[in-house]
Amino acid sequence: MLILRCPAQLQLLEETLRKSLPTTLPVLGTVMTVARGNPVSHEVLVDSWPNFSIVLTRLRPEVLDPRDHYTNQLSMFYRDKGALQALLEGTEAVTRERAFQIMGMQDGLDQAVQEVARARGLKVEMVRYRALISPEPPQPRSEMPPGLRLSPVCPSHVPLLNATWALGGNARSRAFLLGLVRALPSACLLGPRGRPVSWSLLDGQGCLRHGYTVPAWRGRGLTGLPLAALGRELHARRFPIYCTVLPHNTASLHALRAIGFVPQPGTFHVILGTPK
Repeated sequence: MLILRCPAQLQLLEETLRKSLPTTLPVLGTVMTVARGNPVSHEVLVDSWPNFSIVLTRLRPEVLDPRDHYTNQLSMFYRDKGALQALLEGTEAVTRERAFQIMGMQDGLDQAVQEVARARGLKVEMVRYRALISPEPPQPRSEMPPGLRLSPVCPSHVPLLNATWALGGNARSRAFLLGLVRALPSACLLGPRGRPVSWSLLDGQGCLRHGYTVPAWRGRGLTGLPLAALGRELHARRFPIYCTVLPHNTASLHALRAIGFVPQPGTFHVILGTPK
C-alpha cells in the first residue's frame, strides 16, 4: 500500500471520491480532514496510484493504542472485492493484536471483515446506521430560546458527553471524545448555568456524530441549532454535511429530515473488533 502525502494527490483523490457519493462518505470525509491539516493524525493509503482499486484511511501507526477501538478508526472504499480481500488478508487492517473500528458503506464489507476478524480470534460487533446528507447547511426549526447560547463544546463538558453516549461510559471513550473536542469543530447550546443541553461533534471522518439533547430540553427543536452552526462551517470548507442514525431511531430521523437532511441509500457499516 502507498501512503498519499502530496496535497495534489489528496486533492485528486478527493475529487474522484466525490463522484461516488454517498458510498464514499466516510473515506471522503477522512481524506478531506487529512488534507486540511490532519488534526486527528490519520493517513490515506491506496494499493496503486493514480489508478487505485482500494482506499484505506487509518490512524497513523505510531500513535495507535492497540487496545483502543475508539481511536483506531479505519474507513474503506474499494472498486473490486478482490482488492478488499487482499487488504483484509494482509496486515494493513485486521490483525489479532489490536482493536479496530472499520467504517464503510459498501454491501458485503461487514461480512468480509467479520469473516477475517473471527478467523484471527477477534471478537466482532456490527453496528448498522442510516446515513443522511444535508445538501445545504441545516435550517433549524426554531429560534434560540431565551437563556441559551451557542458555544463550542469544552473539555470540561466531556464527562457529560461520555455519560450520555450509548457507546461510551468508560475511560477510553472519554479520552476519544476529549480528543475530538480538542482537535475538531463542535457546537453546543449552553443552559442558564453554563451546562450543555444539546450538542454535536465532528469526527475524523467528517461526520456529525455524538449528537444529544438532554431529556428536559427535548421537543423544542434544539437539535438543529448546533447542527446548523457546524453545517455552515462544513459547507464553507466544501465538506459533505452528513450524519448517521440507527435505523430504529425514528425520532432522530424525523428531526433531521425536518431541518434538511436527506436519507441516503445503503447502510453505513461500523465494525468493531477487539482481541479476545
